[in-house]
Amino acid sequence: MTLRDPALGQRWATLLIALVLAWPLLVLAEFKPWALFDERSLRATGRFLAQFITPRADGEFLTMLARDTWRTVAIATAGMSLALLLALPLALVSTARLSASTLEGRPGPARWLRRAVRALLVLLRSIPELVWALVFVRVVGLGATAGVLAIAIAYGGMLGKVYAEILESADAAPTQALLRSGSGRLQALLFGALPSCLPELLSYTVYRWECAVRSSVVLGFVGAGGLGQQLDNASKMFAGNEVSAILLVFVGLVMLSDAFSRWLRGRLA
Repeated sequence: MTLRDPALGQRWATLLIALVLAWPLLVLAEFKPWALFDERSLRATGRFLAQFITPRADGEFLTMLARDTWRTVAIATAGMSLALLLALPLALVSTARLSASTLEGRPGPARWLRRAVRALLVLLRSIPELVWALVFVRVVGLGATAGVLAIAIAYGGMLGKVYAEILESADAAPTQALLRSGSGRLQALLFGALPSCLPELLSYTVYRWECAVRSSVVLGFVGAGGLGQQLDNASKMFAGNEVSAILLVFVGLVMLSDAFSRWLRGRLA
């Protein structure tokens, strides 16, 4: 006895409709996968892959790689430090749970201040760090400064939003007890919300630092320096051995940050 899927016709119809709807988008995006099989493309790809499997490892290149790796980590760390300086006060102000006026049911002007701060956080994180980098490259010129400022502004908005959400979701009892006893917003944060939220806050911060390392590599393509700039140069020269060496270093950085995050969570558990 042959069993027939009763929904087979509907699935084929859905697939056909999806293809019909996707076709204009593919045409608009100039999606031409057959270009990959052009004779010149295959020849260039073959040369690149032949070099890619043997990373470059001479002393001069490794010295340059170590220098730019340190510069990339420095860009990410400096950008995250400035982002924290921006995010912490914004998160503190935008968290309603840390406000005594909200606890007493009289939000008043504080409600509008929180809304203004939240709108600022939306603005900061809405513009990608790559766009900020392009702006700062025009303002301060090529180099690490543009990358640091781009990460600081974009990640300041991201950190401020997530920090506020973590604080809002914490156990309200300690914070409310402190506020009712006359403590200020900062005391309620340090002694009420922070003890229970600290592991989550630190874990997210380390994760964002890992993202900042990745972002600093991407920002190098627009002139922010570091590994990204070297990867851009190697890619333009079709130097597969240099590209593979840089990517290995990049993977190593992400693995180290992930290991540090696990160690930190274990220490705080």
